Amino acid sequence: TSWLKKIYGDVPIPDYEVNERTVDILHEVMECSEERDKDIMLLIEDMKDQAAKYEAESEYWQDILQESVGLSVDVLSQEATADLTDLVESALELEVEDVSLISFYRAINYMSSELYKTKSKNEDMELKLRTLTKKLTSALTLEKQLEEEIKKLNESQEAEKAKAEIRSKNLKFLEDKSKDLKIRISDAEDELVAVGLDQSLTHEALMKSSEELAALLKEIEPLKKECASYHDLPLSIPLARVKVEEAKKEL
Repeated sequence: TSWLKKIYGDVPIPDYEVNERTVDILHEVMECSEERDKDIMLLIEDMKDQAAKYEAESEYWQDILQESVGLSVDVLSQEATADLTDLVESALELEVEDVSLISFYRAINYMSSELYKTKSKNEDMELKLRTLTKKLTSALTLEKQLEEEIKKLNESQEAEKAKAEIRSKNLKFLEDKSKDLKIRISDAEDELVAVGLDQSLTHEALMKSSEELAALLKEIEPLKKECASYHDLPLSIPLARVKVEEAKKEL
């Protein structure tokens, strides 16, 4: 809790669930933070020591230049001061050990090599980017087409669903109508029977009679064909016998 108050300062500490697990996690984070702070403090102290050394070395060389050749920053011309400043900034930028030409050439060559590598990597990345862009464009186009197809399919399904609902309603209407007609026919038959209607005149009896009639007509069809051969004979038996004898002679 003390560490959290130090971290957040005047800002209220956010609410969190306090249990064994959260306390362990916070303790681990606190230890890592403190270790990092120690490393940062050591780094700061080291940089301060290096800065002090550089300042002492700078003062040393300034004294030597002043005593040996009478050269100081104050006596340099504005152009010389600008050149010296550029030289120092270039040395710092290139991270050279000294300001000799060889160190500058090495640093420039190294930077040129790194620049070439960076350009090559950039070209590779641009090529990959173009390839990915094409693939992404193709994927987006395909996605759009699929969305259109899905939209059409949904519309078609909605239309089919509407048609199916209409057919279902019509079928339900016909079924109800059929049931109603059957009930009305049955009621009508019961009323007719009640008033003395012959059972042979009911719908079922008539259907049964029709089936029996069709069966009888089918049975007498061969008999009709057999009788047809006798229709040309005379009505008189003697004349019929004569006709038969003539037929036998002809045969």
